[in-house]
Amino acid sequence: MAVASKTIPWTRKLLPASHRIPDAELAARTTLPVFGEVLTEHMVSVRWSATRGWHDAEVVPYAPLTMDPAMVGLHYGQIVFEGLKAYRQPDGSIAAFRAADHARRLQRSAARLAMPEPPVELFLDALAELAAADRRWAPSVESQSLYLRPILYATETTLALRPATEYRFLALAMVTEAFFGEGAPPVSVWAGTRWVRAATGGTGEAKCAGNYAAGLAAQVEAGAHGCRQVVWLDAAEHRWVEEMGGMNIFFVYGDRLVTPPLSGTILPGVTRASVLALAPELGLTVEERQVTLAQWQADCRSGAMTEAFACGTAALITSIGRVVTESGEIPVGETSGPVANRLGVALADIQRGRVPDRHGWRHQLTGPGR
Repeated sequence: MAVASKTIPWTRKLLPASHRIPDAELAARTTLPVFGEVLTEHMVSVRWSATRGWHDAEVVPYAPLTMDPAMVGLHYGQIVFEGLKAYRQPDGSIAAFRAADHARRLQRSAARLAMPEPPVELFLDALAELAAADRRWAPSVESQSLYLRPILYATETTLALRPATEYRFLALAMVTEAFFGEGAPPVSVWAGTRWVRAATGGTGEAKCAGNYAAGLAAQVEAGAHGCRQVVWLDAAEHRWVEEMGGMNIFFVYGDRLVTPPLSGTILPGVTRASVLALAPELGLTVEERQVTLAQWQADCRSGAMTEAFACGTAALITSIGRVVTESGEIPVGETSGPVANRLGVALADIQRGRVPDRHGWRHQLTGPGR
């Protein structure tokens, strides 16, 4: 059963057992799941209107959507979303990692785009309903998790350029491996100056669809230079390291961590916040300050910087191996760094319920059992 405090009435239209994916097929689909492609059998849908507020909360079979060609979200980009993971616990229950923090970040993203803010309780209820409907999809494999994707978009039919008066909130789930693969080598990243992700006063700290679409050209450019990810520099001077494509970034100086401060152009990553909280417990000091690309290069060459890593919900903690720039390469490390590894293990132990949850980060979605 779902572990939640129902904020509004829910309707559950679940697939009958005879229409569910057979166990053997489910096992085959989830053996080596490609990120974003192995979605579960149900989804959550809740609607909002200026006259009714939040209503029509449903759990329904996963299916294509019907939308009007003049829908506001389609034309003017009122679309925000979240990404978080849920993990099978030792007793068989399912717990999401820092779900309330993701709910609050969705609220901030929605406010930035003049959209209604889903209540935290509704967000949590939606995840619990979805996990209960598709609990057999939650993997027990150490390298896998249940990735949850809540999304809010404008549904009103009008081409008037104004905030919509009708919205729909969905929550989807998928089975995924680690984004770069279990035990993957350090990633190579591209730090170019042609493209800009966000500027002061823009939507950089909001998790909105347009930010990701605007980053795709730079991602293609990175691939052309043999890199898997992009390092975003500041919009004004193209000197200051801000974040990576969908991830935050940390620099390691022995037992000291340095990360760019949240300045309005950087997405406030929940994994980033977790690293900042866990680091002192592992004997590491933390500092939020600006770092230039030139300083990164100089500190790597001198040996002052011992590691660099990216962190995010999908990527968890991933070491950076080299930085490719328009003027050459910066070698960082050929293997995953020890600090990144220690932080990754500490984070995974909390997420998977192997250690006490001293921070209150695990949010139970379902009770024990399979």
